Amino acid sequence: MKRLIAVMAMATLLGACGKASGPKTGASGDKSQLSGAGATFPAPLYTAWASGYETADGARVNYQAIGSGGGIKQIKDATVDFGGTDKPLEAAELAASGLEQFPTVLGGVVPVVNAPGIGPGQVRLDGPLLADVFLGKVKKWNDARIAALNPGVSLPNLPITVVHRSDGSGTSFLFTTYLAGVSGEWKAQVGASDSVQWPTGLGGKGNDGVAAFVRQTSGSIGYVEYAYAKQNKLAHLLLKNRSGAFVAPDADGFAAAAAGADWAKAPGFYLLLLDQPGAKSWPITGATFILTRQDAAPEKVAAVHKFFGWAYDQGDADAARLDYVPLPASVKALVRASWAAPSQ
Repeated sequence: MKRLIAVMAMATLLGACGKASGPKTGASGDKSQLSGAGATFPAPLYTAWASGYETADGARVNYQAIGSGGGIKQIKDATVDFGGTDKPLEAAELAASGLEQFPTVLGGVVPVVNAPGIGPGQVRLDGPLLADVFLGKVKKWNDARIAALNPGVSLPNLPITVVHRSDGSGTSFLFTTYLAGVSGEWKAQVGASDSVQWPTGLGGKGNDGVAAFVRQTSGSIGYVEYAYAKQNKLAHLLLKNRSGAFVAPDADGFAAAAAGADWAKAPGFYLLLLDQPGAKSWPITGATFILTRQDAAPEKVAAVHKFFGWAYDQGDADAARLDYVPLPASVKALVRASWAAPSQ
């Protein structure tokens, strides 16, 4: 018995020494398990991918949808193996933080409403008018400016309640960056960021929180990733795009917005797809991204790459089913090449 206790004590000591001297591995030391956190935008898809990957490979992937701001913070703090963000980081910030970044899929941010008599696609707005709604300048659904864009539509005499994100959000980054591009007043007063001082409205946490507030609040308008709009059966608006067409959000519109994207000339894959030309282009389109640490244990980085490589190969059907747009094969090839390149 004494010999057994001595052997167990030595094994415990050696294990502790190995952990102390080893490289960072993020939150999960188990090589067969990965931990990630961040953007709620792609969370339904990452959940589907994780389930398929566990079945195919036996490895578990745990992703917590806490918002892009939280994902960026956690990967910078090395408390997760990968972070998810809809707000891409520019090359200088990636270098300063020792991070790599790559896109996974494309999607769209969608204005959604809950107002009597307004069904999906029944109301049109342009960018400047949408900005004025979120500035609190347009206060009722039957405002003359809304009515002018929607002749023949019966608009309710109901106050507009704005719903926005309360957390640091890549969805908010895309939405506010779009508004800043189409409205000088929005740009000057509010700006473009993942977290802003909203002029009016209610705050909900995550895409699911905004969707819940809109669903529960008569007269409300908010913005969510398209998959959340469909899952919650929320009525979307038509938006006037750069080419002058009023378009509905769908996979074809997201793909059209991304058609001219030149990822090969985007350092760190930093690329925005807002207000792109094209008759079908949805004006608030964006990619969602993964961040990993360059100083993490090589086997952990390899495991993250393996998971998303599997998703590139096997996950397009899930992406399409959940209303995301898979990356083109040429972009996936660029990402794989970046994984193979030595860290700078």
